[in-house]
Amino acid sequence: MSNLKALNWRYATKKFDDSRILSEEKMEILKHAFNLTATSYGLQPLKMLVISNKATQQQLTEFSMNQQQVSTASHVLVICIEKNVDEKFISGYFQRVKNLRDTPDEVLQPFHNFLVDDFKNKAIEEIEAWARNQAYLALGTLLTVCATEEIDACPMEGFEPEKYDDFLKLGDKNLQSVLVLPVGYRAKDDFFSELKKVRRPLDEVIIEID
Repeated sequence: MSNLKALNWRYATKKFDDSRILSEEKMEILKHAFNLTATSYGLQPLKMLVISNKATQQQLTEFSMNQQQVSTASHVLVICIEKNVDEKFISGYFQRVKNLRDTPDEVLQPFHNFLVDDFKNKAIEEIEAWARNQAYLALGTLLTVCATEEIDACPMEGFEPEKYDDFLKLGDKNLQSVLVLPVGYRAKDDFFSELKKVRRPLDEVIIEID
């Protein structure tokens, strides 16, 4: 599909066909898309849980305002933020740059030092807000890739993060859940799939500046 056709095809799936499971190939595409998403400074303060255990999905439904998409989807993706974006975390990024690009230390060090100092001066709440913004960037990437791959998805903010974190033991991984994305294939009787998209007129949302 063309990009625009794919985006018109996409909708927030209300009912999944629980008999259809995404192939490993499709899941690999989504994993790589998540890893390739743009993030501020390239730091990737994110991780993504991939859940396909139906008992786990059923339990998480209880913490998702009982939205059945979580239990009936092929897989549930949980986008999480890193709780410790500190000097060690930042240095890890620059080490990867050095290893992959063979960039000299004298080129990397000024930017490395700037980021370390900058994050040291940020409040914990400010770093968390910054990391959450990166999670939404990743969600946008995943939704677009889902559309082009004809994978149905339902982005969710409506869940109880603390209960997700506790049930999935995310604290042990220094993670905090931010967004939930059930993925799979729409049920044939989900009438929402046939509804026309409701969007503001293009001339109301686009401002051309000469």
